Amino acid sequence: MINDNDVLLKQFFRDAARQQIADDGFTHRVMQRVAVEHECQAVAARRRLWLTRLWTAFCLLVFAVLFVVFKGWDLLLVQLEVMVRTLAVQSFSVNVLMLFSVLFGLLFVGVGEVISSEIARR
Repeated sequence: MINDNDVLLKQFFRDAARQQIADDGFTHRVMQRVAVEHECQAVAARRRLWLTRLWTAFCLLVFAVLFVVFKGWDLLLVQLEVMVRTLAVQSFSVNVLMLFSVLFGLLFVGVGEVISSEIARR
C-alpha cells in the first residue's frame, strides 16, 4: 500500500524537476571551468608519467654504470663459483660489495616505483 506522503513527495519532485531556473550562464561557466581543470590534470598526469619513466631509466643507467665500474660480472661469477663449491659445506657466502651494489640499484628503482604508484592513486 502506498503512503499518501510518498505520493505527495513524488508529485513535488516531479513538478520541481520540470522547473527551469535562470542562472545567467552560471552553469555553462562552471562546466567550462571543470573541463579546463580536467584537461590541466590530464596534462599533469602525463608529465608525472613521463618523469617517473625518466627516473626509472636514470636509476637503471646508474645501476648499469656501477655494475660496470665495480666489474659486477666478475663478482657474480666469483659468487656463483663460491656458492657451487661450498654448497655442501655451508648454506651461502655473501660478498658485501655485491650485496650493497644490488641493494643500491633496488633502492633507486624501488623509490621510482613507489613514487609512480603514489601518483597513480591520485
